[in-house]
Amino acid sequence: MVKLKMLALAALLAGAFAPAHGLAQDAAAADAAQAAPEIGIRYSDKAGWASKKFMVSAANPLAVEAGYTILRQGGSAIDAAIATQLALTLVEPQSSGIGGGAFLVHYDGKDVQAFDGRETAPAKATETLFQKADGSPVSRLEGVVGGRSVGAPGVLRMLEMAHKEHGKLPWKALFAPAIDLSERGFPVSERLNGMLLWDKHIRKDPVALAYFYDKAGKPWPVGHLLKNPALAATLRAIAAGGADAFYKGYIASDIAAKVASHPTNPGLLSANDIAGYQAKVRTPVCNDYRSFTVCGMPPPSSGGIAVAQMLGILETKDMRALAPVDGKVGAEAVHLFSEAGRLAYADRNRYAADTDFIPLPGRGIPSLLDKSYLAKRAALIGAKSMGVATAGTPPGMDVAWGLDNAIETPSTSHLVVMDGSGAGLSMTTTVEDAFGSRQMVRGFILNNQLTDFSFDSRDADGPVANRVEPGKRPRSAMSPTIVFDKQTKKLVLAVGSPGGPAIINYVAKVLVGTLDWGLNVQQAISLPNFGSRNGPTELEAGRFSPAVHEALKARGHQLRSYDMNSGLHGIQRLTIHGQQYWFGGADPRREGVAKGD
Repeated sequence: MVKLKMLALAALLAGAFAPAHGLAQDAAAADAAQAAPEIGIRYSDKAGWASKKFMVSAANPLAVEAGYTILRQGGSAIDAAIATQLALTLVEPQSSGIGGGAFLVHYDGKDVQAFDGRETAPAKATETLFQKADGSPVSRLEGVVGGRSVGAPGVLRMLEMAHKEHGKLPWKALFAPAIDLSERGFPVSERLNGMLLWDKHIRKDPVALAYFYDKAGKPWPVGHLLKNPALAATLRAIAAGGADAFYKGYIASDIAAKVASHPTNPGLLSANDIAGYQAKVRTPVCNDYRSFTVCGMPPPSSGGIAVAQMLGILETKDMRALAPVDGKVGAEAVHLFSEAGRLAYADRNRYAADTDFIPLPGRGIPSLLDKSYLAKRAALIGAKSMGVATAGTPPGMDVAWGLDNAIETPSTSHLVVMDGSGAGLSMTTTVEDAFGSRQMVRGFILNNQLTDFSFDSRDADGPVANRVEPGKRPRSAMSPTIVFDKQTKKLVLAVGSPGGPAIINYVAKVLVGTLDWGLNVQQAISLPNFGSRNGPTELEAGRFSPAVHEALKARGHQLRSYDMNSGLHGIQRLTIHGQQYWFGGADPRREGVAKGD
């Protein structure tokens, strides 16, 4: 780490607000499960980290160390991301891993690419996958837990594709930190222990029960050295044989067998579905916001479009005049941000889906981000809250879609890397719900990504864009984002978060905090979470004053306060005393850090 005078650094960079506190419990906590699928453990202030050459920020210090080790060996941002993801598979299994999928936005110093590693539905899946015989949707529990919800995992194919184009170190070398950690063991973190205590379903899988719990059925305590020889063997096979060892051999067969043999809720995923999986390179969603260019993920993620829509709507407002005071966000800022969110989520819930199957309205992304269209949407924002916004009619639209009702409760993780050559990336990775489908095979958790499809397939307005179809990728809210200075073209920020459909609001909050309010990325991450997903105005419990609550109610906002457990991670280019640094931030609501040289 760069040796800076710590007092000066703290004065320049540290967030001088958001006091440490335990995350408050709220009467609405149970109702808030869709937005915060992982329980909160504690809130711990973080000042941020500075480096000059390279940096990685991720959700667990051991995973960060894996990525940092690769960067020190001369690895690229992609190399470090692979090592970090493999370690997260081990130390943060409730959130992501090789049994899940990911989206990655990458900048190689010249071009921006969007890598799509989203899971796909089985060939035998139909639009009634999550419906009862009478056509009504099954319950959340029945949809998530078991084999029915498992899609073909995508993260390894995506990372292999990115590595072939942008890797510097050998593929095999990137597996060494995670293999070593799997064999030596890692201390169970407070977050993992808390999740194992909280979740009632992961212990029903015999493999997971034997791994995560002692003979008395209690989760291993904080600090217990947990070894995963099964994962080490899996990683050794993939390190030696490439992603094919996962997708076309005994590992794929074991995944398919596990899915098909679930005792109460078997699934349709086959070894052929896994073998046929293809990662894709897509054109990122890049749009100007004030003096910056913001690039995000295109469909099947809705994140890039929704974040760009929110920024396009807020660009018509004087957000700079509404900057927080001592880390406290005022009622007017919450009002404008929440109304922009209502409008963006209304379009998202109507139109967003896998564009390989379902076209976007009008001219596609350009129609949804059309400046005149967003100005008309922004004009709908008044002094009072609109409550629930209706979807707009983008230019050229001539198709009607039904309204989506996907569950969307991703238990997800985010990592950001800047390497020594000027390349950088933002990657959001997930197994969907906490511990995914609650099935474990060969040392890793299987996703339940198919529940990100709409359970209803059509309504009075027509077919639902995000309905289940064979080979289709479910819609996502994941919003890996990178930002450039419009004039210099320099990469100035990379950020992203877990958090289900609330991810869009979390990321947009950091973008407004840094680009409008002049905060550093740690300060922006540490701001209270707030916004609307086109329902109640959501406020992070214990982080807003009674005066703000009353002011919002007076404007017609229906409020809901709960523990909004984002997991934001970001890296920002900062100039300090004439010197340029990478400055990393990690969410105080989780256990992540940043590290670099």
